[in-house]
Amino acid sequence: MERRTVLKAMLAANVVALPWSAALAAGDPLKVGFIYLGPVGDSGFAYQQDLGRKSLEHNMGQQVSVRVVPNIDEGPDAERVARELTRDGCKLIFAASFGYMNPVMKVARQNPGTFYTVASGYRTMKNFGGYNAKWQEGSYLAGIAAGKMTKSNVIGYVAPHPVPDVMWAVNAFLLGARSVNPKAQVQVIFVNSWYDPGKEREAALTLMNLGADFMTHFTDTPSVVQAAEEKGVWAISFHSDMSKYAPTKYVTGITHNWGDYFTQVAKNVMAGTQEGNLYFGGIKEGVVKMAPFGPNVPAEISALVKAKEQEIASGKLNVFAGPIKDQAGTVRVADGSVYPDAELGKMNWFAQGVIGAAGK
Repeated sequence: MERRTVLKAMLAANVVALPWSAALAAGDPLKVGFIYLGPVGDSGFAYQQDLGRKSLEHNMGQQVSVRVVPNIDEGPDAERVARELTRDGCKLIFAASFGYMNPVMKVARQNPGTFYTVASGYRTMKNFGGYNAKWQEGSYLAGIAAGKMTKSNVIGYVAPHPVPDVMWAVNAFLLGARSVNPKAQVQVIFVNSWYDPGKEREAALTLMNLGADFMTHFTDTPSVVQAAEEKGVWAISFHSDMSKYAPTKYVTGITHNWGDYFTQVAKNVMAGTQEGNLYFGGIKEGVVKMAPFGPNVPAEISALVKAKEQEIASGKLNVFAGPIKDQAGTVRVADGSVYPDAELGKMNWFAQGVIGAAGK
C-alpha cells in the first residue's frame, strides 16, 4: 500500500479476538521482543526505544516478559532475529528501524500468531503495523531557536539517509528557522548511515568549516554535538537530551518517547484487539518532546519556542502550512493549504533554503 502516516485509534475491547490472544489465555506473561539497529548506549534512537521498553516493563510488571536484541543490521539479520524471537514465544515484536520493515513483514506473513510493528514502517496487514513520530513538530521548534541564534545564517545539518522521515525533518527545521529569520539557510550533508560516529563528526567539521555557526543532526550519536562544542558552535541534538556532551553550547534537543505507545499495544495484544495500523504521535500525544534548554540560551528564545510548542499542541500552528516552495522554486504547498500527513511518506524534495541534494 502507499505509505501513510495516519494516526489510528487502538481498537476497542469489543472487537473480535485475534489469534495471539488464545496463546495468553492461560494467564502467562506476554513475551515481547525488541530489535535495535545499534547499541542502547546513553543517547540516540535505540536509547529512546529502550526507555520506552523500560516504561512498558514498569507499567505492566509481571504481565510481560521482555527480550532485547541490539546491534542488528537491516536486511537478512533482522529477518533471522525476528524468526528467533517468534520461535522463542514472543507474541509482540517491536522492530526499531525503518530498514527492518520488509524482512520482518516476511516473518509476519508466516506467523499470524505474533504481532509485529516497525519504527517508521508504512506497510500494514492484520498482524503487522508501524509507528512513527511527528519529527516535523520538534524540528520546526528547533529551527526557530537556530534561526534566532545564528549569526552567519548558515545552519549545518548532518543527515543519515535521504528517506522521507529525514527529508520532512530537514524541511521543517528550515521552515522554523525562516519563520524568524528569512535569510537562514540549512546546509545538509548525508553520511548514508544511521549510526557512524566517525562519519558524523567528519560531516559536522566540514559544515562548520563551510561557515555553519549552528549545528544539528538526525543521526544517532552525540558526535555532531561534541564537535560543535569543541568548535564553540551552538548545537541542537536529535533523539535524546545530549546536553552533557556540550555543557556550554547546548541549546535543546528533539526527543521521542514511546512508553505509552508500547504499553497500549501490549495491552491490546493481550486483549486480542490489536490490528495492523500506523501510529503517528507528536507533541500533543506526548511522543515528541523538547529537551531542557541549555544554561546559556537567552530566555527570550526559550520562551518563544515554548509558546510555539503550545500552538502546535493546540492545532493553531501547522508546520507545513503554505506557501512552501522547493529548491527549484516550484510551489509544493499553496498559500492557504497544508501539506497532508498522509503525503509525508512521499516527500522526496527539499524546501527552498536548504543547500544540498538528497544523498549528497
